[in-house]
Amino acid sequence: MTRTHGFHDGSLPLFAPSGDADEAALPDGLPQGRLPSYIADHRARLRARFREGGASALPDYEMLELVLFRAMPRQDVKPLVRLLLDTFGDFNRVITAAPARLALVKGVGEAVMTELKIVEAAAQRMMRARVMHRPVLSSWDALLDYCHTTMAHR
Repeated sequence: MTRTHGFHDGSLPLFAPSGDADEAALPDGLPQGRLPSYIADHRARLRARFREGGASALPDYEMLELVLFRAMPRQDVKPLVRLLLDTFGDFNRVITAAPARLALVKGVGEAVMTELKIVEAAAQRMMRARVMHRPVLSSWDALLDYCHTTMAHR
């Protein structure tokens, strides 16, 4: 069973030795630091949809694209997003994946791993704050949410 997560079909290897996707070459003919207009336009549309509708307006693969834009500023992130979702299953599992497993995915380098782990740390910190600033007995759901977030996939 193959998941496509809204991407076009194409065969991509799931695992390869760790390499830094941020160092890959730009398409021929593009000046260093410039994105093709179709990628820049896509990024602008995604950011606008997120600003207008929040996280619920975007499926997992688009949320992951938003996270990876900063890690891969001059590249199309869609192929890597597809590999990550095909490998781990969903946004949560990608974000909480162990660094050693992330490093096995072709295209995941230090910058990508750092962005993913920043999102995970921020989510854990927010859940911890929700629990710590409320009486524990009156926020059982918050405590359970925190435990799920902190211990997810461990």
